[in-house]
Amino acid sequence: MTQKRLKHIFLETLGCFISALGMYSFAVAAQVPITGVAGIGAILYHLFGMPIGISNILLNIPIVLFCYKLLGRDFFLRSVWCMIMFAVFSDWVLPMLPVYTGDRMLAAICGGVVSGIGDALIYMQNSSTGGMDFITMAIKVKHPHMPFGNLTFGAALTVILANGIVFRDVDTIIYGLILNFLTSYIINWMMFGFNSCMLAMIVTDNGPAISDAIVRTVDRGSTLLKAYGGYKGDPRDVVLCACSSKQLYEIEHEIKKIDPNSFTIMLQANEVQGEGFRRLVLGNTEKNDR
Repeated sequence: MTQKRLKHIFLETLGCFISALGMYSFAVAAQVPITGVAGIGAILYHLFGMPIGISNILLNIPIVLFCYKLLGRDFFLRSVWCMIMFAVFSDWVLPMLPVYTGDRMLAAICGGVVSGIGDALIYMQNSSTGGMDFITMAIKVKHPHMPFGNLTFGAALTVILANGIVFRDVDTIIYGLILNFLTSYIINWMMFGFNSCMLAMIVTDNGPAISDAIVRTVDRGSTLLKAYGGYKGDPRDVVLCACSSKQLYEIEHEIKKIDPNSFTIMLQANEVQGEGFRRLVLGNTEKNDR
C-alpha cells in the first residue's frame, strides 16, 4: 500500500469521525431530522414499522446497482470503508462520549458546520458514506458544473420536507434546513473555495515587461492579449493572470512601478484548474490509475 493511499485512508477515517460527530453529538441529540437513506428509513419505520437497518440495506441495493458502473469499483470499495467507519463511530464510539444538550439552534448550527467539514474531507478523497452520496456523486460526475454542496442540499431538502410532513413538526423542518444549508455551504467552501483565486486583467502599454514582473515577483504565468482603446483606437496589451489575493497585491505594487498609467481589473474566480492549481477528480478514476 502506497503512502498516498495511506494518507487517503487516514483522511477518509478522520472525515467519517467528524461527520458522525456532527450528526450524532449535535443533530441527533437535538432531534434535528436525519437526512439521506437513514432519514427515509426513519420515515418508513414511523409509517409501516419497518426496521431502519433493514430498510437501509434494501434502499441501498438499487442505489449501488444504479451507480456502480458510473462511479467505478475503486470508488465503491472506498465508500464501503467509509460506510463501515461511519457506522463504527456513530453506533459504538460516540455513544460513549458526551453529547451537546444545549440550545437546539446552536446544535443545528454546530452540527451543520462539523458535518460539512467531515463530509468534505470524505468527498475530497473521492469517496462517500453510501446512500444518497452515491446519487449525488453520480450526478456530479455526469454534470461536473453543478456545485456539489447544492446537490447535497437538494437531496437533504427532500427528506427534511418528508420528515416534516410525516411528523407534522414545522420546527423540525426549520432546524433541518438550517443544519443542511450550513453543511452544503461548508462542503462547497472546502472542496472548491480553497481553490478559488483572483483574476487580474491589466490594460497597459508594456505587456511583456509586466508579464516578466509577474513571473519574477510571484512565479505565476500570464497571457498577453492584443487590444485597442475604444475611444482613440490606440493599441494596448491586456495581461491576464490568475493568482491568490496576496499575490495580486504584490503584482499590483510592481505594475505601478512599470506603468503608472495602467488599468487593472480584479475579478473573483470561484475555481481555477490547471498547472499550479489543485484539481479535484470525482467518480471513476480506474482508467487513470492503470
